[in-house]
Amino acid sequence: QVQLQESGGGLAQAGASLRLACAASRRILSNNAMGWFRQAAGKDREFVAAIGWKGGTTRYADSVKGRFTISRDSAGNAVYLQMNSLKPEDTAVYYCAGARTPVATEQTELYSYWGQGTQVTVSS
Repeated sequence: QVQLQESGGGLAQAGASLRLACAASRRILSNNAMGWFRQAAGKDREFVAAIGWKGGTTRYADSVKGRFTISRDSAGNAVYLQMNSLKPEDTAVYYCAGARTPVATEQTELYSYWGQGTQVTVSS
């Protein structure tokens, strides 16, 4: 059973930066696309960013383009989300997810592995 564990969440002021990390319990990330999703209180989970298995292809939600950057390490054990210029509307629980496909995708149904989530709170 693969487990994903997020870290790096916390409280930040608007305009600040945070870096989220996601570690896998075993080396599955190298052949799978990985993604970040988020869920704000009272709202549905939404796609944030995804990266293909070789790391060369990325996809972003329009709301985070130019501010967030997804990356992965070459060993296939971790994926990261660098969040800059944070806004109060970025406040949410952020989830790391592993896809069944090697291609970066925003389709939630293609993700089989999910972390427990890490809270990000941005104050104005």
